[in-house]
Amino acid sequence: MPDQSVPVCVSFKISTSPTLSGRPVDSGQAFTSYDVDFTVKVEATNLRPDTKYFYQFADCTNPRSASPIGTTRTIANPNTPASQVNGGKPLTLAVFSCSQYQSGYFNAYGFAAHNTTADVFIHLGDYIYESLGHGESIGRQTLGRELATIHDYRQRLNQYRTDDDHEVADQAWKAGTANSNDSAVGCSFSASGACFTDRKLAAVRAYHEWMPIRQVDPGNKLRIWRNFQIGKLADLTMLDTRQYDRDVTDLYYNTGFLDTLSESKARGAVWRIVGQQIVFTQLNEGGSFDVDAWDGYRANRARILDHLYSHKISNTVVLSGDSHANWVSDLAHPNDTTTYNPQTGAGAIGVEFAGTAVTSTSAFGANIQPAAADPISRQLVAANPDLQWSEGSFRGFFTLTVDPRTLTATFYAMRNISTPNLDGFASAKFTVQNGANKLSRPVAGGAVKAGVLRSTLNSTK
Repeated sequence: MPDQSVPVCVSFKISTSPTLSGRPVDSGQAFTSYDVDFTVKVEATNLRPDTKYFYQFADCTNPRSASPIGTTRTIANPNTPASQVNGGKPLTLAVFSCSQYQSGYFNAYGFAAHNTTADVFIHLGDYIYESLGHGESIGRQTLGRELATIHDYRQRLNQYRTDDDHEVADQAWKAGTANSNDSAVGCSFSASGACFTDRKLAAVRAYHEWMPIRQVDPGNKLRIWRNFQIGKLADLTMLDTRQYDRDVTDLYYNTGFLDTLSESKARGAVWRIVGQQIVFTQLNEGGSFDVDAWDGYRANRARILDHLYSHKISNTVVLSGDSHANWVSDLAHPNDTTTYNPQTGAGAIGVEFAGTAVTSTSAFGANIQPAAADPISRQLVAANPDLQWSEGSFRGFFTLTVDPRTLTATFYAMRNISTPNLDGFASAKFTVQNGANKLSRPVAGGAVKAGVLRSTLNSTK
């Protein structure tokens, strides 16, 4: 650990060359200190839109002490024609959620980096967990205690990087969590021994120090929701459905979200991709509903669907995480089979791709195998008209490959997360055609390598 009283000088350089050869696009020096946990962020200059770059940091006093070469990219200018985004090639997003250190190795990250052509990585939340767990048997014991202070959050973020909602705590809303609220009882008996507001401020500070994210609003550190205009190909709208104005009553919104969807249509973007934390589609789980998801905020969900239908906003794709299982659905009003046809998809207004966890335990049961998970999926698909695929055994991620005509979602399953490896496979692939507002039929081409399809369920009746 450097001397806490002395700032550290870090040099940086950015290049279009994978080996950083030739004249850098940008270079310079920056100071960091204990006040920001010796992290450093650089606002690079001279960057062109829609371009891949490589970068490296080094000790100003010892250039041989350098970081690995990293890679990043800029997105297309908002006015770039859809057919020219990403040099005319399809743009691929890799989507992750729920990475619990003590539950297993983050093999999904490595698989995506080595075995897919992903251009952008998106994490929908639960990038870290505040709990300790029991990872000793696989060499994944977390350091420290349940997170409460700035030191705790910094230590945990540091440890997660060694593997290369719970950003605050479990089932969070704006003034509390599942086990810690802003009350005398919550402060006295929460597992961390801290009031939630104190935990949240510590978590947000460490988050902005460690995460490669720009602070959207200098006057509001809590705000992470924002919109990216990727040429005329797509608008990627990232919501915060956890910490920002989320209440225990019906106050589940993000300022201007509906306007953003309308403006996206008006500017001529082909696709509207909405990245957010929790499952949007209604999931009837044997007569019970997860009120921690959008099923706890039904009026808000109805307003969004009504807006899409009434304004005829096409090509909306919702990305979701948090549930620790895979779900793929047409977007329609829940159980409205008078205007929506589950077999053909007619009447839908969009689609949802909800991905499983990178490592966190399956919602169907710890270490559940496909033979036990698939009967649960059959029941869920049968009980939910919008739901077209359910899979609850494998950990993993999914990719979205986007071009002006088609959007393709490919789900990947990791066979083993108890050791570091790249042992995975593509479990299912889904397509959406421009203007169709539904999953293409037959869904997933009529066959998947894991989980249960609605079409397969129907054929066995």
